[in-house]
Amino acid sequence: MLDSMSARVGIVVRTRHRPGFLRRALADIAAQTFVEYGVVIVNDGGDPAEVDGIVAEAGLADVRVRHIAAGEGGRCVAANVGVRALDTEYVVLHDDDDRWHPEFLARTSAWLHENPEALAVAVPTEIVYEEQRGASWIEVGRAPFWAGMQRISLTDMLSVNRAVPISVLYRRAVHAEVGWYDETLDAVEDWDLYLRFLRRGDIGFLPGEALAFWTQRPDATGLDANSMFALTAEHAVDDARVRDRALTEWVRREGDGLPLYLASLQAELIAHIDRRLTEANERLRDEIRDDVRREIDGHQPLWSRVRRLRRTLGRG
Repeated sequence: MLDSMSARVGIVVRTRHRPGFLRRALADIAAQTFVEYGVVIVNDGGDPAEVDGIVAEAGLADVRVRHIAAGEGGRCVAANVGVRALDTEYVVLHDDDDRWHPEFLARTSAWLHENPEALAVAVPTEIVYEEQRGASWIEVGRAPFWAGMQRISLTDMLSVNRAVPISVLYRRAVHAEVGWYDETLDAVEDWDLYLRFLRRGDIGFLPGEALAFWTQRPDATGLDANSMFALTAEHAVDDARVRDRALTEWVRREGDGLPLYLASLQAELIAHIDRRLTEANERLRDEIRDDVRREIDGHQPLWSRVRRLRRTLGRG
């Protein structure tokens, strides 16, 4: 384990066959103004010699590398291997393709120190869009992730994940209460963990400028792709799995009466919306047809007279 006497924050970097991103991630960590950290690089099935060489080149003072053989890892396995190698007060996942503001660790660790009742803290995040130009990935645009968000609430989290790993620093000790990353999941492991956090306590939030940058490459394929795009099907499956698991816990405890009633209401609501959409489409179709006819009558009066004459003869 990393020595908690010298490192207050443990950083887990998951990487796999992405040397360029790993170099960038290590440079990003080195740029932090807060220096009481240790790093665990988890090489998830990549070339050990390549990863060891990149780590040596980076020159960071407190770095460990854990190699996972090809086919034996995965996102959650890699996260757990990294966190278990730490003995620090705080933990954060810094995947190899994401980035931080230089003050991320300083501000988040200070906030957790000042708010001992909170289990974790999240920060405003920007999505950074990248496109490949030659051998490099170049930033081409930015957008806020959940613009205007002021807090992390269970209500919002039940709907959809409002935080990504690069934006959340949390207390390592919380794993003793809520468990580890769920290795039965291929995706949404961070959302699943945050839901378990929120059952026990609060996730704080630092409003203001973006301190975390979540890179996205919508057109990338293969190893360069984001999990959000490369694992789209897995996200849908695991999202449903997490929800079904929570619903099962509820039914075992409270019975299935309320879920059955809510399911019936949902079915009625969907049917009502479908009917209203059908009616709206029919009205819109009639309005478009009438508008087109008026347009034709206004610009082509001859055809208008021909249509009226045909209707008159038809009645005769």
